[in-house]
Amino acid sequence: MSDSNLTAALNPTREVRAATASGYLMLFVWLALLVLALWAGISNGTADYQVAWKWAVVVVAAILGTLILSGFYLINPNEAAAIQLFGSYKGTDRATGLRWVLPWLTRKKIAVRANNIISEKIKVNDLRGNPIEMAAQVVWRVTDTAQALFDVDDYKEFVIAQIEAAVRAIGSRYPYDDIEDQEITLRGNHDEVGAELKKALIERLAVAGITVDECGLTHLAYAQEIAGAMLRRQQAEAVISARKKLVEGAVTMVEMALRHLSEKDVVHLDDERRATMVSNLMVVLCSERDTQPVVNAGTLY
Repeated sequence: MSDSNLTAALNPTREVRAATASGYLMLFVWLALLVLALWAGISNGTADYQVAWKWAVVVVAAILGTLILSGFYLINPNEAAAIQLFGSYKGTDRATGLRWVLPWLTRKKIAVRANNIISEKIKVNDLRGNPIEMAAQVVWRVTDTAQALFDVDDYKEFVIAQIEAAVRAIGSRYPYDDIEDQEITLRGNHDEVGAELKKALIERLAVAGITVDECGLTHLAYAQEIAGAMLRRQQAEAVISARKKLVEGAVTMVEMALRHLSEKDVVHLDDERRATMVSNLMVVLCSERDTQPVVNAGTLY
């Protein structure tokens, strides 16, 4: 296959407006033909030329009426009809109500209303290689009927496949969780992840003339085989993070206490007494249980 043929095969179909007519106007024409045929059938006249004339009128009216009846079709709200002539796309009719087109033109209806889909749970490896389960909810609709009907084989199946591919791509781009909140995570940044998922889906579905109005994750969890281990890891990371914050706060409070004692000239401490006070304050501030004071009636020496 030459480069020119390959380029032509990849050109997307674009929606254009179809040349159709109002069905109500054609219904009036059909009723007029019916009245004409009835009038010709019951009119008086026994001469040969009069009989032939009446039969000619009846036959012509019947043929035209049949052709007109074959061209009627209905379009519901948020629905469209793609018009084709022997397989060639001639345009899309989006006008609602009773419509009419030449009877040798075929009509293929397609819904342009919003669709909601919740994907199946799929297993993905996140940025750190941990297996997780993900599922997404997507609100999508057809914006270009020609692309949806003629540029992909089955646009609904195409949407499902692209949702799964986009979820896998987003899931592998970020870690499931970060206890230190230093990077974007799947669990902690729903809005950012949802926005990126929407952008990725819009780009993937553009070839089918489909856009995405809303999307987000509906299920996010560690895979069952590592759920228990990751829970213990999260608990350990939470304990370490809490201890770190506790120690940082305790050191700050000890520094503040020693500075205030020194600035207000409350007591003068040598290095040994300062070390003892620091030790006692750290024990009090970092202990998980309430500390019991010990009254020292003597001296440190």
